[in-house]
Amino acid sequence: MTDTRYLVHGVFWDGAPPGSPANTGTGQRGPAKRDGGTPVVRLQDPSGGFRELELDAGSRLGFRVAAGGKWCLGHHKVHGPADRDHVLCPAKASAVKGSQCERCFVVDDSRLIHDFHRGGGVPPGLRAYLMQQHWLYVATFASGASKVGTASNLRKWNRLAEQGAVVARYVARADDGRVVRVLEDMLTRDAGLPQQVRSAAKAAALVAPAPAVELDALNRQLAGDARALLARAGGEGFEVVDEQWVRPGLADRACVAAVRYAYPHSMGAGAHGFRIAAVSGSIAVAGLDGSGLEFVVNLGNLKARRVELGDHHASEVPAVQESLF
Repeated sequence: MTDTRYLVHGVFWDGAPPGSPANTGTGQRGPAKRDGGTPVVRLQDPSGGFRELELDAGSRLGFRVAAGGKWCLGHHKVHGPADRDHVLCPAKASAVKGSQCERCFVVDDSRLIHDFHRGGGVPPGLRAYLMQQHWLYVATFASGASKVGTASNLRKWNRLAEQGAVVARYVARADDGRVVRVLEDMLTRDAGLPQQVRSAAKAAALVAPAPAVELDALNRQLAGDARALLARAGGEGFEVVDEQWVRPGLADRACVAAVRYAYPHSMGAGAHGFRIAAVSGSIAVAGLDGSGLEFVVNLGNLKARRVELGDHHASEVPAVQESLF
């Protein structure tokens, strides 16, 4: 039991992708794993240090959300493709723009990425990051909602794991981040693929996911249409590809139909505690103590909040009407 208040930075999938040397036992990073690894909740302690809680199947997460809204998570300075500094918020201010204060938002290198392909200026380190190879993908979520998105070469697999896709396919490999974002905008404009699916919609869809065969067929069709459009457009700096993303094993159970319910409690306050059964992106399927029921819990709603950890914390079990059929 502890009363230390941690600032939640979010859920991260930093493991090696399925089938990579690190996951097949042929590499040098720990024991053999073949399922894409385990996500973590990253927490910042009051001194500015970090700890991580693994969200593996069977693990229990107990915490109380401290009052006071959301707090700034700081900003990033990018020095190259695999080199960046996380700078803590010097004022420890409240968050006013997503998970940042006004000052940290303004000085964050990441905010400049989205205008780079439109001629926006970027510092040298961010330019080095953007000039690496990038991938264009089409992702489909549990309701059938789909989007186009991009991933740097170094986070080709992890980006989609953190997005919580049920199925996804890569449709192009681009020479750099400018080209890939031009292609992304083209697919939004000409194929009608949005560039965002709300986290709340992803969580709601996991309560009753569409059949896997339907989601795969839809994604295959959308990805095929995207490749055809890219091929017709032509141009330099990219290659049309046909490659399926491999979903992490821990997400499999979340992506199939089962009797489960939307988590009824707000992550903005109160005590919570549950046992993890599956994780898709930042969304967990979890059981409440003594209930025998499973709920879909959007852990992304904890981002930028302060929590106190403790196994004694538990979620109140709601009264639910079991289906008669």
